[in-house]
Parts: sequence; structure tokens; C-alpha cells
Amino acid sequence: VVQVICEKAGRSDIPDIDKKKYLVPADLTVGQFVYVIRKRIKVSPEKAIFIFINNVLPPTAALMSNIYKEQKDSDGFLYVTYSGENTFGE
Repeated sequence: VVQVICEKAGRSDIPDIDKKKYLVPADLTVGQFVYVIRKRIKVSPEKAIFIFINNVLPPTAALMSNIYKEQKDSDGFLYVTYSGENTFGE
């Protein structure tokens, strides 16, 4: 199981998520996790959503467990930022 903290990008116009902490199955792909996030923020199907890990857009086929191993924080959590735009920050 992967421990994930999910937060909205500062300047994004996408809705806030109702829950920030997730326990994600290790074999879940990034794409499947994005689907989970979409459901939680109730975004319309035509609205794009992007997730960033350390300011990088991860490959959708990557396993969350592999991303976790490579990118987890020293506190044991994987920090994920989501946005309605394909650019981080600005």
C-alpha cells in the first residue's frame, strides 16, 4: 500500500478535493489514480486533469508503487499535486 497526500495546485481553477490522504494499492497505475481523483472532485468528463509529483507529470502507465519508491518524501508520504492545466505553477 502506498501512502499519498493529494493537494490542488495553487493557481488551478479546478475544485478542491474532499479528502487529501489516500492509501493506494501498490499495483494501481498513475492513470487509475487520476481516475480516482476525478471521481473525488466531481470534475466534468470534458475537463482535463493532470497530476504532478515533484513538479513532473508522471507516465500514466507507471505503477504507484514504483513512483512511491522513487519520489516518496522523508516522512513516508508521496506528495501529489493535481491541476486542470498541463503546466505546473504559473
